[in-house]
Amino acid sequence: MFIDEAKIHVAGGHGGRGCVAFRREKFVPRGGPSGGDGGHGGSVYVESTEHLNTLIKFRYNREFEAGRGGHGEGSNRHGKDGDDLTILVPVGTILYDGSTGEKVQDFTAPGQRFRAAAGGRGGRGNARFATSTHQAPRKAEPGEEGEEHALKLELRLLADVGLVGFPNVGKSTLISRLSAARPKIADYPFTTLEPCLGVVALDSDRSFVMADIPGLIAGAHEGKGLGTRFLRHVERTRLLLHLLDVAEQSGRDPVEDYGIIMKELDSFSPTVAGKPVLLVASRVDAAGEGDRLLALREFCRKSGQPLYEISCVTGEGLEELKQAAWSRLEQIPKPLPEADEATEGPH
Repeated sequence: MFIDEAKIHVAGGHGGRGCVAFRREKFVPRGGPSGGDGGHGGSVYVESTEHLNTLIKFRYNREFEAGRGGHGEGSNRHGKDGDDLTILVPVGTILYDGSTGEKVQDFTAPGQRFRAAAGGRGGRGNARFATSTHQAPRKAEPGEEGEEHALKLELRLLADVGLVGFPNVGKSTLISRLSAARPKIADYPFTTLEPCLGVVALDSDRSFVMADIPGLIAGAHEGKGLGTRFLRHVERTRLLLHLLDVAEQSGRDPVEDYGIIMKELDSFSPTVAGKPVLLVASRVDAAGEGDRLLALREFCRKSGQPLYEISCVTGEGLEELKQAAWSRLEQIPKPLPEADEATEGPH
C-alpha cells in the first residue's frame, strides 16, 4: 500500500531529577553534599534512507518518544542519559510543523539527519549548589521536560522522468516495457492508483528513474478524478513524457488532450507546467487510418516540438524514446540538494 502523507507526534525524553544526598562515611566528619545530576533526556531524530519508499509505517504508529534520563544518585553519581530515538523516512520526505504548516526539513538525499525534538536537560544535584557560605544545601532541580512537536510528513517521489497523461493512454505499459517495474495494467480508467517507480537502463553506465503518475483528467487541480494528491510527485522530476493516445478506438483527440493536461499542470503549478516535455504518440500500432496521428504530427510541426511515436505492443520507437529522454536529461542540470542547515526541530 502506498502512503504518501502522515501525521506524527514526537517528544524528547524527560530529564532526570537531581539528587539531594550527603556523604556519610567513617572518618569523614564533614562529608558535605554528594547528590549527583540527573541524566539528560534522549532526543528524537528523523533520518532519510533509501530502503523505504512509502510512509505506511506511520499509519498506525504515530507517537514517538525518546528515553527519559535517569535520576541522579548519591556519591555524585550522574543519572544515565536517555536513549535517542531515530525515525527512518524515505528519501523525498518533507517535514512540516503540524501547528504552523511551515516546512522545517526536506530530505533530498539518503543519510540526512534532523533533530525533531530535543530531550530535556537533567536537573542539578545538591552538590552543584554548595558554596563557601552554604556548605550543606538541600536543594536539587527537577529535570526539564523534552520538546514536543506535531509533525506532518509528506512524501514526494524523486524521479528523473515523470509520465503524465489521461488515464489509459499506456503509461503503465510503457514503464513495464522500459524497466523492471510491474504496475497493475487493465483496460478501465484509473487502473493506476499509486505512483510507480522504475529504473530505465540504457547500458551498464547509463540509467535514469522513471515515475508512472496516476492519470489526470480535466479539473484534476480542483480535486476531480484522483485530484492533486499525485500531482505533487511530478514536482521532483526533471523531464516529463506526455503520452497521447492516437489509437482509433480511443475516440480521443490527442491535440485537445494535450491542451487539457497542460492546463491542469499549469493550474496546479506553473513551475511544473514549465518543465521540459517530450510528446509521445502512444499505441501507433492501433492508429487505424491515422487521422489522429496525422493531426498530432501537424500540431507538433507547427509548435516546433519533436514527436516520438511508440507502440508498447510491437516495441516500435521504444529505444529511440529512451535515448531521447537520456539526451534531454543530459541537458537539464540536476537540482542541488538544499543546504542541510536545519539540525534543530521546530520551535
